[in-house]
Amino acid sequence: MPRDAAALVWMANLACLELHPHPVRADDLDHPDELRVDLDPVPGVPWAQVREVAHLVRATLKDMGLAGWPKTSGSRGMHVIVRIEQRWSFDQVRRSALALAREVERRAPGIATSKWWKEERQGVFVDYNQNAKDRTVASAYSVRPTPDARVSAPLDWDEVDSAELGDFTLATMPGRFAKLGDRHAGIDKEAGSLDRLLELSAQQEREGQGDAPWPPHYRKQQGEPPRVQPSKRRVPKHPLIEIGRALKKEDALAGMERWKARHPEAAEHLEPADVLVDQMRGRSSAWYRIRVNLQHVPEELRPEQEALDPDEEPRWPEGWGAGGT
Repeated sequence: MPRDAAALVWMANLACLELHPHPVRADDLDHPDELRVDLDPVPGVPWAQVREVAHLVRATLKDMGLAGWPKTSGSRGMHVIVRIEQRWSFDQVRRSALALAREVERRAPGIATSKWWKEERQGVFVDYNQNAKDRTVASAYSVRPTPDARVSAPLDWDEVDSAELGDFTLATMPGRFAKLGDRHAGIDKEAGSLDRLLELSAQQEREGQGDAPWPPHYRKQQGEPPRVQPSKRRVPKHPLIEIGRALKKEDALAGMERWKARHPEAAEHLEPADVLVDQMRGRSSAWYRIRVNLQHVPEELRPEQEALDPDEEPRWPEGWGAGGT
């Protein structure tokens, strides 16, 4: 992380405007000082619903003795940052985040979800896995790769209901900062304890809610449920078909449009969240996969699995693998 003006100038010269820090301090890399709540809306979910879930996260955190600090993600969602004491391991922080996500879903099952598999999600996904070791999120004031150069903007809670994602850009943020300063300037004064969240996690486990899936490129964890997508289980709940795989997202989306043209009657029944766009991660690059959940398509109109269009999955060197969520 840059620590002085010279480092910032060096990074700007490299066109590095988007920073993804780890949630730790340099003096202790094994004990995070931050719990991150990533609110990721499924396609079709309005921004107003993200705001609603953010307020619910705030209330839940308050009940757990913690303070949340909101910021826009700079993309489609919102982050709530929670400063914590440096007493817990990455696994404990992740387990606390999972307990929080499940509690938010329990309080508002129609608008928020803790479900990891995309075909099971509805509303706003509370992504607990952003707290797994080595996962990062865009830092405050990062400039995101959008046409209007949106910025991940720290907010006060009284701004959440009026803030729009397009309000915060590379052009507008300097003036906002000059006028208001850093909205998160006091965050380090409110480092809290995870004790209550860990107690909630233990209670959930006693009630039968153990660990939840980890990101696919992590090794299998003790107590983790089988990494089997719902659509691939013996009695799948969600009738999924795969459309295509491509090295570029726009090529994968073009294949989706060709599929819709071939199956217009089925396409009419699709809802935005039924089209699953997965970024599949390898060790040094990514590719894209598109699947369609046919749950809203009448059975007599459901197309069969076809040859992938396009079919550009990269070939990995022996011993490598790719995974996605």
